[in-house]
Amino acid sequence: MCAALVAWFFLWSQPKPQNLTQQDIDAAVLRTLDDKPLPSRAAKAAEMVRPAIVRVRGFNKPDPKAKDAKKPKPERQSRKSSEGGPAEPREKRKPGPDGYEETGIGSGVVIVDEGIILTNLHVVAHAERVTVTFYDGFESEADLVSVHPENDLAVIKARKIPDDLVPATLGSASRLKPGDEVVAVGFPFGIGPSVSAGVVSGLNREFRSPEGDRVLTRLIQFDAAANPGSSGGPLVTMQGDVVGIVTAILSPNEGRGFVGIGFAVTIAAAGGALGMHPF
Repeated sequence: MCAALVAWFFLWSQPKPQNLTQQDIDAAVLRTLDDKPLPSRAAKAAEMVRPAIVRVRGFNKPDPKAKDAKKPKPERQSRKSSEGGPAEPREKRKPGPDGYEETGIGSGVVIVDEGIILTNLHVVAHAERVTVTFYDGFESEADLVSVHPENDLAVIKARKIPDDLVPATLGSASRLKPGDEVVAVGFPFGIGPSVSAGVVSGLNREFRSPEGDRVLTRLIQFDAAANPGSSGGPLVTMQGDVVGIVTAILSPNEGRGFVGIGFAVTIAAAGGALGMHPF
């Protein structure tokens, strides 16, 4: 009897449960959002792919016979910048290792954790030496593994890699629709990794290089900002999936700056072209 009374008194003395209303729940949610604002969808997408982003630099030996030894030996390299390519303004190019001179800079994305990197062919095509810098600052020389000129793509492999290298998650562009949000991550003019957000503007586009020597097809058109140096970087969905490789910008002005029209080669095209799985 005494035990029952003690138990009854204990239960009676406990605070009564509060009946929460929808208004109470809404107020609590708003207080939480005010204290800890949620990151944007673009920020979350960029964060997911950031560990796989690399800066790609090309180097050549200066031509001692040239009147101006500071100019890059392969003249076509500098013209590629009008395609969204990696070439920096010549006055900003930096000395490289062992007497080499930086002749171009672009972006890339790790697709296999052994140091396999996907980039644009025009980023590395004329370089005698290539280096990559990973997200944590680790730097390594890289070798050209394979190329596919029709899609302006190249696969390179770093000779050394940082610990716990995380490759990007590759996705399909088949579900993309005009208006879908995307982010482009790369090193425009060597600055980065930089993130720009936009939407898919169109699908199955074609682009002819300013020199008219090739036509790229089945491209994703997007309006996230891209500039020389962005080439080779990933185009990423809000789920963090890489669906394209930034490869070109349409720039009718002489300054070759971004005017809101960029193009990316689809991951599906990259996989078929380079014979790698899975894409």
